[in-house]
Amino acid sequence: MIQCIKQLKTAFGLAFLWLGFRSFVWTAVSYQLKDRLKLSPSASQFVFSVSFFPWSIKPIYGILSDCIPIKGKKRIPYLVISTVMSLVPWLILGINASTRSSIWHLMILLTLQNLGSAMADVVVDAMIAEAVRFEKASFAGDLQSLSWLSMAFGGVCGSLLGGYALTNLVIDIIFLLFSILPAIQLFSCGLVEESSMGGEVLSDFSISSDSHHLNGKANDLDEDGSLEKKSNVSARKRKKGQKKSKKTQLTGRKAQTPSPGKGKSLPLLWFQSLKYATYNLCRAFKQPMILRPMAWFFLAHVTVPNLSTVMFYYQTEFLKLEASFLGTVRVIGWLGLMLGTFTYNQYLKKMKLRRILALTHIGLAFLNLFDVILVSRINVAFGVSDKTLVLCGSALSDAVNQFKFMPFLILSGQLCPPGIEGTLFALFMSINNFGSTVGSFVGAGLASILNISSGSFGNLLLGINIQLFCTFIPVVLLFLIPKEATGIAS
Repeated sequence: MIQCIKQLKTAFGLAFLWLGFRSFVWTAVSYQLKDRLKLSPSASQFVFSVSFFPWSIKPIYGILSDCIPIKGKKRIPYLVISTVMSLVPWLILGINASTRSSIWHLMILLTLQNLGSAMADVVVDAMIAEAVRFEKASFAGDLQSLSWLSMAFGGVCGSLLGGYALTNLVIDIIFLLFSILPAIQLFSCGLVEESSMGGEVLSDFSISSDSHHLNGKANDLDEDGSLEKKSNVSARKRKKGQKKSKKTQLTGRKAQTPSPGKGKSLPLLWFQSLKYATYNLCRAFKQPMILRPMAWFFLAHVTVPNLSTVMFYYQTEFLKLEASFLGTVRVIGWLGLMLGTFTYNQYLKKMKLRRILALTHIGLAFLNLFDVILVSRINVAFGVSDKTLVLCGSALSDAVNQFKFMPFLILSGQLCPPGIEGTLFALFMSINNFGSTVGSFVGAGLASILNISSGSFGNLLLGINIQLFCTFIPVVLLFLIPKEATGIAS
């Protein structure tokens, strides 16, 4: 058992280290789109939006791994498949120059890579949730701390080394170097043992999960209370039947999900299980107490145009900021994120959510003034360097954005009904990710309408002012958030 725990910790640590270290290679992708493919800011933002779309449909991966085991196993085969999907695109981009030079080939490979990364994230979280269920709360704390520390460490290292690599290495070498991490992750899959489910490939799906892990995105589904009791009774009977092999076998009549009977084909059982999972997920999500808050977090992204790619172009082309400095900016951003998490836990978690979110958007509007000052060049008149303004703005914006993300996590945990916490939480995260993707599309459209392009930033100040005005729109929609909800789980 101790050896199994060590194997899990090793695999999870590598998985989250890899997810954090992604900043190493994505900075290189930004420069590839800008310098080699000569794309406009709006076109680059479109490529990023499409490429990151797989993160918006994460519940699908969780439901698939729950309902359709491969050779009797639900986790390791999917982790292997997703890791291969994350590894192969970087190898192709590093070896084949023509794929790097074609916008469509590049976008397809980047989307495939994100599909693998998002699926791996879901599978790893499901494995953590299962480990927590069997190893109690102390192991849960260890895994969660390891996850956050690994991702933060990977993010800091990836940002620092990414800036250095762009200055000293060619881009194909950067892609090949990054492929080492998913290759190690693929090797680590062999370190984790998963018992085969044997003939009972689908019967466990109806057993509700009691995991409340923050990032559990692929747990078993079961919403109805009576259904949960019946499934648990079925599980207990099945255990007794295994211990007493000569006893009567479980008929499965009390279980709501279909048992693999003699007259039913495996594809039919898969279809019934998928249908059951999707139905329960939609049924829970349509409840007003869940739908309204999630609508707010979605609209909070959609109503505010994302101009981050445009600002990247402005910083590198107009301000002439080096890649190594931008890597340092991302490191400061990671530190700001951790500072925001600490500040929230210490001072804000007992405050009403409506007030926290309102203050957060007011703070984000204030930080937009940093971009206004930067683009209008007011800072030069007062002797403030561009680098100082960019560093301060990055650290503060990541810290303030964490004040918005932490309530999202807390409220999501409070809203999840017992039994389907994992997959419903994954749906919440996907809605948040999809809202961010749509916000990027809106930002790309705004840049296109204002004719903001590489070397032409005359209307950028107008675009930032529009973004600043839109930052207040979510404040008007705060009636969607429960009035008495606070920033700490009840």
